[in-house]
Amino acid sequence: MVASQGSGRKPRKERKENADMRRRQILDATLKSIVTNGLAKTTLATVANEAGLSQGVAVFYFKSKTGILTEALRDQYQTYESHWQAALEKAPADPAVRLRKIIEADFSPKICNSSVLAIWFAFFGEQNFVPQYAEITGEFEEKRSQMLAEICHRLMPEDPVKADRAGGWIDSLTDGYWQKLHLFPHIYTREGALEQTLNFLQTLFPGHADAFQAKAGS
Repeated sequence: MVASQGSGRKPRKERKENADMRRRQILDATLKSIVTNGLAKTTLATVANEAGLSQGVAVFYFKSKTGILTEALRDQYQTYESHWQAALEKAPADPAVRLRKIIEADFSPKICNSSVLAIWFAFFGEQNFVPQYAEITGEFEEKRSQMLAEICHRLMPEDPVKADRAGGWIDSLTDGYWQKLHLFPHIYTREGALEQTLNFLQTLFPGHADAFQAKAGS
């Protein structure tokens, strides 16, 4: 039913937009709190303070601290997934080029920076203790694993067993470089991690080595 004029009640669309904006505000504040305080010390109070809202507003939208953190992790994965999917959408059909675009997306400044890495590893450390985190991680990681496997099978159709393993090797390598960049930012760089990953892909897929050449000045 449409609210009558003069009732003072906002139209349904406007109420939804306001609710979405408020949820976004709280999620952004949660992620900032994790970077500043760590996951263990992120509370309803730190989130509310970061967002400039009352704790009651945060509870209204997310019910509890666990609810807020669970949705913050989902939001983190959705941002990451949208990023690598956008890279694929712009890539040509050549599987080697598509794989390169995914790797470049993994080490782009938007995805691979100190704040984002701090959030990832804060959540990774709690996977075994919070079932909700493990469930979300499994859901998104499965989609990425399937995508990598499909590309690897196109790159080495003659060896399906190795193709299956190759996707896991690539994921483990990029995850490892993310960890190095998080723990030792004074030693490792995004550019260096990207170059070394491309070097590995040249070795793994020698028939497509040209597609994984490091760009001049990278």
